Amino acid sequence: MTRYSFRQVDVFAPGPLTGNPVAVVHDADALDDDRMAAFARWTNLSETTFLLAPTAEGRAAGADYRLRIFTPGGELPFAGHPTLGSAHAWLEAGGEPARDDVVVQECGVGLVEVRRDAGPLAFAAPPLLRSGDVAPDVREQATAALGVAPEQVLDAAWVDNGPGWVGLRVDSAATVLAIRPDLAVMGDLKVGVVGPHTDADREALGADVEVRAFVPGLGVPEDPVTGSLNAGLALWLTAGGVLPASYVARQGTAVGRDGRVTVTTADDGRIWVGGVTTTVLAGDAAL
Repeated sequence: MTRYSFRQVDVFAPGPLTGNPVAVVHDADALDDDRMAAFARWTNLSETTFLLAPTAEGRAAGADYRLRIFTPGGELPFAGHPTLGSAHAWLEAGGEPARDDVVVQECGVGLVEVRRDAGPLAFAAPPLLRSGDVAPDVREQATAALGVAPEQVLDAAWVDNGPGWVGLRVDSAATVLAIRPDLAVMGDLKVGVVGPHTDADREALGADVEVRAFVPGLGVPEDPVTGSLNAGLALWLTAGGVLPASYVARQGTAVGRDGRVTVTTADDGRIWVGGVTTTVLAGDAAL
């Protein structure tokens, strides 16, 4: 076995150990697919990532590195908290981006920019691969799996930027927190839920909405804090005026976390999804 530099980074964590950890393996070009997948199963985190040199096409387009992202159940073309955590790890290990203001990541959905010049790291929400209304049977399956009343679901849409998200907007944060999912009914659906906090809770918690994410088909019954889902929800709900151009989401409450995801719409219309990133473990991994 070969030893690889390794970091585990807490992402979207406003305080110690409150976010979603991602395992990051540096300089992983020599690892094959099977070994990457095996290590992701072994870490048993929502995602494990591998930093590699960009492809020739990626380098020509400005990529600083290439990222592969694995869940315990398989590889993803994009995911949000691994993007921020891996950029954090790459910079901390001495990575030097070609541009001062952003790191450019190459991954399965193409190039993703990570802004590093204004507070915590933030990634530019990639375009949705699938959007629009979900079919009635999909909405019914997702609603039944969540155990919420149909009248509590105000809207549903595809918000897929890689993982395959179906987004459900419900009537309140209390409804989000009361969900007790039936994962067998959910099957292979990847379901994200969002609901607004009351005015009093917004002020007390420093968050506008509550979010939860369920992906049992990828070996992650409930993801603690989810960048890709929050990016998809932001593209959907800010465009329709349901949520303001900039807001804060809380996620992870139901699984003992206290994540905060900051959504900011820039003057050019691009949506940036950010949060605090902190290295918790650093060393090497024998792979």
